Amino acid sequence: MLYWFHKALGINLFQYITLRAGVAFFIGLLLTLFFMPRFIAWAQRSARVQPINEYVSAHQGKAKTPTMGGIVFVASTIIASLLTVNIMNPFVIGALLTLVFYAYIGFTDDWGKIRGGHNLAGLSARAKMALQLIFGLAIGVFLIHYAKLETGFYVPFIKSSLFDMGWGSIIFWVLVMIATSNAVNLTDGLDGLATVPSIFALLSLSIIVYIVGNAALAHYLLMPKIPAGEVVIIAMALIGSLLGFLWFNCHPAQVFMGDSGSLTIGAFIAYMAIIGKSEILLILIGLIFVIETVSVILQVGSYKLRKKRVFLMAPIHHHFEMKQWAENKIIVRFWIISLLSNIFALITLKIR
Repeated sequence: MLYWFHKALGINLFQYITLRAGVAFFIGLLLTLFFMPRFIAWAQRSARVQPINEYVSAHQGKAKTPTMGGIVFVASTIIASLLTVNIMNPFVIGALLTLVFYAYIGFTDDWGKIRGGHNLAGLSARAKMALQLIFGLAIGVFLIHYAKLETGFYVPFIKSSLFDMGWGSIIFWVLVMIATSNAVNLTDGLDGLATVPSIFALLSLSIIVYIVGNAALAHYLLMPKIPAGEVVIIAMALIGSLLGFLWFNCHPAQVFMGDSGSLTIGAFIAYMAIIGKSEILLILIGLIFVIETVSVILQVGSYKLRKKRVFLMAPIHHHFEMKQWAENKIIVRFWIISLLSNIFALITLKIR
């Protein structure tokens, strides 16, 4: 709508991405702050609560906490975005499709868990992976065929692409989206643990996407030029919505995001990295998510090969819980690690 005011009415103030991103941030924040308490009240009345993993005894006190809060902040993000972006930008369309597709997967899984009354109910691992694969392929084809996204493979510290992946880039992008969405999902195990690192990641990627979308900045920093700057507005709407969610999700949480939120956040972070040609840099940007995922891989692999566990429990935040660390201590320390890794990731932009 704001972009339409610029084009139709000649209000030049609304042509600036930074202004519309700021407006989107506050719309997302306010919508989430308004709707989340109402959602929590409805969920408590109708018993839409989170089934707790029976193996995590420390979490049994959270058994009556409402879940699926991700639906509220994703919906707030989409509304805020539609009011502020240029909807005709192909990268904007791809971003909105990513939010809708992965929110659908998460909602279906959450609803199944609630109806089944068990943490392992919901979508089977095979069904969830199949949907992630199908939607990831759809986004990848869209980016190449419609958005005409370049297919070069970029790594930190090197100013040009190493090689052209061509149509093979779709496979790479699908892997990035599946890995990131599941990594954020694994991290979402403590109050606010996944929310703040997601905000840090979105801020870093917003800077990168803004740079590649600005010809002068991209030229100065020796980065590819990709007309995707409008997506920053959606990212800022999501950050505002996540801050509104954090108001209710900080310890002790009044609501959980569920897979509706975590899968969607992870997929959108991956989408931002893909259009910003920062897929490899995403390892640093999402370091906490990487650590959580690697801890699960090591735990499962070690048990299958040696019948021994590396950690007391995986993902690794449960390991520290088993060592009697206070939940707030684990959360804040993980936040600090995430902040430091994102600062380092941004520093690498100048070193190329």
